[in-house]
Amino acid sequence: MSDEVLETDDHDAPEEDGYALNRRDVAAILFAVDVGDRDRLIELMEPLHAADIADLLEQINSYDRRRLIELYGVEFDGDILSELDESIREEVIAVLNPEVLAEAVRELESDDVVDLLEDLEEPQQEAILGALDDADQVVVRQALSYPEESAGRLMQREVVAVPEHWNVGEAIDFMRAEDELPEQFYHVILVDPKHRPTGYVTLGKIMSSPRGRPLSEITEDSFRTIPVDQDEEDVAYAFNQYHLISAPVVDGDERLVGVITIDDAMVVLDEEHEEDILRLAGVGEGSLTDRVIDTTRRRFPWLAVNLVTAVLASLVIAMFEDVIAGFVALAVLMPIVASMGGNAGTQTLTVAVRALATRDLTGSNVWRVIRREVLVGLVNGVIFALVMGLVGVIWFGSPMLGVVIAIAMVVNLVVAGLAGTIIPIALEKAGVDPALASGAFVTTVTDVVGFFAFLGLAAWMLL
Repeated sequence: MSDEVLETDDHDAPEEDGYALNRRDVAAILFAVDVGDRDRLIELMEPLHAADIADLLEQINSYDRRRLIELYGVEFDGDILSELDESIREEVIAVLNPEVLAEAVRELESDDVVDLLEDLEEPQQEAILGALDDADQVVVRQALSYPEESAGRLMQREVVAVPEHWNVGEAIDFMRAEDELPEQFYHVILVDPKHRPTGYVTLGKIMSSPRGRPLSEITEDSFRTIPVDQDEEDVAYAFNQYHLISAPVVDGDERLVGVITIDDAMVVLDEEHEEDILRLAGVGEGSLTDRVIDTTRRRFPWLAVNLVTAVLASLVIAMFEDVIAGFVALAVLMPIVASMGGNAGTQTLTVAVRALATRDLTGSNVWRVIRREVLVGLVNGVIFALVMGLVGVIWFGSPMLGVVIAIAMVVNLVVAGLAGTIIPIALEKAGVDPALASGAFVTTVTDVVGFFAFLGLAAWMLL
């Protein structure tokens, strides 16, 4: 059993309310695994949501994970696979009994099966596809033929579509008689004789309208179609921008091929936000379950870039060795100028990258945004220049030193505002992810400019 779970006492455990799975639950589950008590394990696991079970499997070590899955056996639910982090999904699938895996996969919607398969190696893909019915296999293989991160990969093929000339009563009778409706759906899609979507109606409108009312009279204004090859990031943006609940997906001939629902679109949106945050920190994608070598490989390139930028800043300092030797106070104060510029640049950069991701920053407002950030840098620079000018006078008794650091502070904060906006915009225009590369460039600019302005002014005004 995992030592970190055993050494936790009840005082450290979260309260029951607000937590579906706390440390005492984990300890009890692992104890049941240790003693091989399957009935107790099922009793403990039964109230848990699939997402909580996935969290549990991610938190425990590989040895406990394998024993738990083997003991849990046929109770293993397909939704757990969908909720698992990609980094351990292959490991879990390899441990599952083939019959249990087959049954678990059959329970999933087509979009969940596609999401499950696209990150697996080919042998495991074939094993899962082999567990599906022939018709489901065709559907999933066709979805996998679409480009990665496209609407075709994101959509589910289970759709409720009816002729556009039907009325409410005909739609209700059809749904009642249908044996295999999707597990979750929000709209009934209207199609023309060529199976092209022409509108959709919410289930609430259908249930509240007279049976004889034509469906075409109660369609939603929000209706829009999604091309099957559209990038999933654009799909998520459309859902967020236009407050969609679901949207039909169409092929090149505008025929209905599937539907995307809000839960799948929001997963993409969350992943994009998380990816941007991680990339701004230079750590890329990853999880707490990743191996040391994988995490090291992802972080190393950006640490190497940071080393190069630090060397550039050091070269600037080396240009002014004599100045620093003649006025030691400069060595004490110069990190302040660079640090303030770096923080101001990061603030502007974060706002710019987020605005680019949400498409709030466009060609029509870019110069207004740049002007605003430069003016913010100027105002903050003047305020902190006054503060640091007084510090220079009081601390070192040199009014000119106060003037030097004040001017350098203004210069660097203005440059930080400018660089924090222009650099991510330029990188995006060049086809480089601004969240991934902007930080290193902005830090380099603020360090180099900060040191050069401060030490250059000192050389001119103090010596």
